[in-house]
Amino acid sequence: MASHSWRDAYSGMSSDNIKGLVLALSSSLFIGSSFIVKKKGLKKAGVSGIRAGSGGYSYLYEPLWWVGMITMVVGEVANFAAYAFAPAILVTPLGALSIIISAVLAHIILREKLHIFGVLGCALCVVGSTTIVLHAPQERAIESVTEVWDLATEPAFVLYGVLVLVAVFILVVHYIPLYGQTHVMCYIGVCSLVGSLSVMSVKGLGIALKLTFSGTNQLVYPQTWAFTFFVLLCVITQMNYLNKALDTFNTAVVSPIYYVMFTTLTIIASVIMFKDWDGQNPTQIVTELCGFVTILSGTFLLHKTKDMVEGSTRLPKHMDEEEGIPLRRHDSSNMRVQ
Repeated sequence: MASHSWRDAYSGMSSDNIKGLVLALSSSLFIGSSFIVKKKGLKKAGVSGIRAGSGGYSYLYEPLWWVGMITMVVGEVANFAAYAFAPAILVTPLGALSIIISAVLAHIILREKLHIFGVLGCALCVVGSTTIVLHAPQERAIESVTEVWDLATEPAFVLYGVLVLVAVFILVVHYIPLYGQTHVMCYIGVCSLVGSLSVMSVKGLGIALKLTFSGTNQLVYPQTWAFTFFVLLCVITQMNYLNKALDTFNTAVVSPIYYVMFTTLTIIASVIMFKDWDGQNPTQIVTELCGFVTILSGTFLLHKTKDMVEGSTRLPKHMDEEEGIPLRRHDSSNMRVQ
């Protein structure tokens, strides 16, 4: 009897969820690897020219750096496509896997020592990600971009969007001029709040493109272009304030806080707009939340110890900023709608 109820609660992943999972994992692999390739290119370019950390641009003439950039672009495209197939509650938390890939490759290729607690952080991220993958909700069947627009204009999500815009307005007008240079939460708050809306817009645009490529043209609908406009507007805003945060504060502070806030708000937005949890029982929901908290714990632990070796302390701040490997989509030269 217990076995039968378990099968009823978990019927396996749909084909769309599997496609989204594969794309999300591929995205993490490409983006995590790109940081290592770009760093190798930066080091190679720094030998014969002015280092990027000192304001130089000699890396633009280094083919290895461009290989890293192309790898990152491929990863971003895969991440964009993943949102078209799987719910954000499945795709977004998997961004933490790029941290593991970066840390492991840095240990192997760049000879950067991975602290024992960093290994534990990697393990926690894997356990949390596996938990979410096994219990993620199924992607709802959508046959037109107008259906996505109807979900976005329902009262609950409109209320969420209004609250986000009000919060962003207050942060930009009041708090950032007063506390922007001393409190990291001001810039990160804007990035994360706008980021949650950008992911919903990306998902709407991704679904429209998926349906178009499958033979049902969605480009004739004004809603498709409306989602495109919102994606561009949100990404530009995120990029602006994320660069301000990275320019003002240590990457080791910005990256994990941004990951936590962005992922949390994105999951909340997805649950409100797409009603991801409507077809799930309380056990599945609690399990997903536990998996998410496990990923957060692993992320903080890995990032906190990424510059430590056994029995020693962190590197100086300026070394951390120039040589540290940032989290996924937190490189100041690009912005993903995580």
